[in-house]
Amino acid sequence: MRCITKGLGMSMALVVLLWAHAQEGIKQPPPGFTPLFNGKDLSGWRNAGKQAEFWKVENGVLHYVGKGGANLVTEKNYRDFELYVDWKIEKGGDSGIYLRGAPQVQIWDNKEGSGGLWNNPKGSPGQVPLVVADNPPGQWNTFHIIVKGDRVTVYLNGKKVVDNAVFQPGGKAAPTEGPIHLQIHGSPLWFRNIFIKEL
Repeated sequence: MRCITKGLGMSMALVVLLWAHAQEGIKQPPPGFTPLFNGKDLSGWRNAGKQAEFWKVENGVLHYVGKGGANLVTEKNYRDFELYVDWKIEKGGDSGIYLRGAPQVQIWDNKEGSGGLWNNPKGSPGQVPLVVADNPPGQWNTFHIIVKGDRVTVYLNGKKVVDNAVFQPGGKAAPTEGPIHLQIHGSPLWFRNIFIKEL
């Protein structure tokens, strides 16, 4: 009986250790921010039931499997806001964060680096990041995105990569309101700690 109890105790300790490891990196929202992703399911995102086959929730992390489905889109529309989001891609990965339903703050494994307003006119301020601040593929990165009027500032891993640039998706005026998208582009993706504060 003692051996069985001891074995159960060791098993329980292993479960706790594995759970703690899985939760590593999961944070609470900063003051004034609310979560867009609850860490448990796709509540708050449009067509969540239709996307459940393609977007999986694993240990507080949102994982896109890499094939099928569509962008994950918030049910709510936003105007001015601050957004924090952790993201991770594989080698060659490609994604982005749509602002007010328009593309996009770029995420990719590319020499230009992530964080630029890639759909702005070529050569315009903010279209290419000021610095390459990405961590290597397979490691987590953190965006801090600030949207005020038609201006966007982006920090990637604590470094400013877009400085108060005019958001001109496709060369057009930025929409004044719209949802936030997590873009798919044919490669596996991971997101966590998605927090927003309306301004």
